[in-house]
Amino acid sequence: MAVSGHRRRPVVALYERIADAVHDGTYPPGSTLPSEPKLAAELGVSRPALREALLLLQEDGLLSVRRGVGRTVNDRPPRRGFEQIQPLEELIGAGTPLRVRALLRTVEEPTDFTTQHLLAPAGAELRFWESLLTGEGTAAALSHEWAAPDELLDQVHPEFARALRTAAPSADTGDGPDGGGTPGVARAGTGGGSSSGTGPGAGGSGGTGAGTADGRTTRHGPAVSMLSVLLGASRETALGAHSGITATLLGRRRGEQLRRPADTPAVLVTQVVRVGDTPVMAAKHMLPTGAPTLPILQSH
Repeated sequence: MAVSGHRRRPVVALYERIADAVHDGTYPPGSTLPSEPKLAAELGVSRPALREALLLLQEDGLLSVRRGVGRTVNDRPPRRGFEQIQPLEELIGAGTPLRVRALLRTVEEPTDFTTQHLLAPAGAELRFWESLLTGEGTAAALSHEWAAPDELLDQVHPEFARALRTAAPSADTGDGPDGGGTPGVARAGTGGGSSSGTGPGAGGSGGTGAGTADGRTTRHGPAVSMLSVLLGASRETALGAHSGITATLLGRRRGEQLRRPADTPAVLVTQVVRVGDTPVMAAKHMLPTGAPTLPILQSH
């Protein structure tokens, strides 16, 4: 289910009302929900909106539909807002993690996407990472990842803030899917094309350079995704996440990065990771046709 911030769509607010009722025991595990007309009347909502919210609850594992019975609450409904969070490079690597090639590591101002999902105020500075995921010499996915402002992270997840500050800030400027070019330092304010959307990412083993204050580069360890950094810093911190999946086309810029035609069909995955109710990271992952299989059912 797509993540929402303070500006919730009506169906998302309705989803959360029903999920709250499940978790507080109003509709206990194993119980059957009222019929759609009755439930819509109880909640004061339209039946189309209720039907959409119920479908999302089924997809997220809270409800099941039993023929002749109706919608029932699962015996072990998943924790609200919880997904099995795993770096994309591992999730779609089929046992062999994909390599992460760092295309850009910079700082940028909020976009519409990050304003909505990270609740970033105007003028904030957000760390932005663009990465290409590759396997067997083929570009498999493109990832755009943003972290919440440092000031917020210092309050809600200081370990993640520290880990980001020590992560390599440079990017690989090589032209091939596997890199190989000269590492280059990405500076704040250099942009990053984040407004164009993007794809799955996350790391394994492609080497990159670490930037220095004066613009020089030094060799560093393997590139990783921002989500990998977050998970590594969260051994003592509980995380929650929501994702949304839509069909789209690559477009010119992303097609060039993934070495595919602009009209190639693709899956766009958006993801927001939270500590409690506070979003700390948001991402867009673009998987073109032919990319490794992405497991959809992640809740448990």
